[in-house]
Amino acid sequence: MADNADRNLPASAKKIRKAREEGNVPRSRDLGHFVAMGLAAALLFTVMPSLTSYSQRLLADGLTFDHATIASPQLSGEHAVGLFTRGLMIVMIVGGLFMAAAFASNIAFGGWNLAMKAVTPNFGRMNPIAGLGRMFNFHQLVTVLKASLLAIAVGFAGTMYLKNHFSDLGGVLTVELPDGLATVGRTLGGGFLAMVGVLAAWAMVDVPWQRKQFMDKLKMSKQEQKQEHKESEGNAEVKAKMKQKMREMAKRRMMKAVPAADIVVMNPTHYAVALKYDQEAMGAPRVVAKGTDRLAMRIRDLARDAGVPVLEAPPLARALYTHVEIDGEVPAMLFAAVAQVLAWVYQLRAAPNLNVRAPNVSVPPELDPLTGGPKPKRRRPPRAASASA
Repeated sequence: MADNADRNLPASAKKIRKAREEGNVPRSRDLGHFVAMGLAAALLFTVMPSLTSYSQRLLADGLTFDHATIASPQLSGEHAVGLFTRGLMIVMIVGGLFMAAAFASNIAFGGWNLAMKAVTPNFGRMNPIAGLGRMFNFHQLVTVLKASLLAIAVGFAGTMYLKNHFSDLGGVLTVELPDGLATVGRTLGGGFLAMVGVLAAWAMVDVPWQRKQFMDKLKMSKQEQKQEHKESEGNAEVKAKMKQKMREMAKRRMMKAVPAADIVVMNPTHYAVALKYDQEAMGAPRVVAKGTDRLAMRIRDLARDAGVPVLEAPPLARALYTHVEIDGEVPAMLFAAVAQVLAWVYQLRAAPNLNVRAPNVSVPPELDPLTGGPKPKRRRPPRAASASA
């Protein structure tokens, strides 16, 4: 395994995707703290008066008993259940809001990620020795240091705010109770906002820092990139052997089609193209085999052994080899030339004992690579394939 110092290349999309599948995504605890404190501040300055009024009514109802309630244990139980349900409703609403806020903060930063591997029990983590190693490492030290600095910063902000507004609290005892409570509430609320501001600034720094830490953790070495590329693209030697096998199989299939062809057109030694035409199954004549040099000679020999006519028509052979792939139909511009060749074949079949003169076939100059058309791609087969041939 490569050392951490060797991992200086950015993580690939595949490695990031694999990390997410394993449940590893960037998270910021400080962002969650800020969202929770921000929600608490929003509730404090919006619904707190209504919530306080509701709590007062709930407390008053809890301390109010009539004669029927005291005399009947059943009514007393129902009264207690009703009070508990009303109190539980407040807890569930507030708790639900905080849970939604925590969920939203995680989704906003790391995105939605459902990974079963992250929740699968890992009994290896139960090893106390390994646990001590995880507790006392550089990452945990940095985490503890960050948390300590954040607590100091938040506490300092709240303390300084209260220190600067301590004079407002000095006259609370000299005013009426509602006015005093309002003054205390405003002062504490201001201190709370000061602490939320510190958390907001801290989260703005922590979010990009956590993302950078996450990407640095996934950095790759050159060897890892090569290995990943090899796994994605496949081993080059194996792929080359597979392609060679596929070429050999295609070549064998092509050579099996030569004895069933109608005619082989040659150049006379450089190119050989086997044609077949079935009026019922084909819309146009097809090239069932083609080759150059030694492969062209094999096609010629197979055709002669099978009794397939072989015609030397260099322009047509060059044009067919260049413009038509195996199992491809002859293009319309070559229909006339191919029709002449097939007509000659049909004459041979009708009168095999007669000396039928071979046609003088010509093709459009732009289709003949020798007279200005595109040059054919003549590729020699690999050494192994040539030996097997």
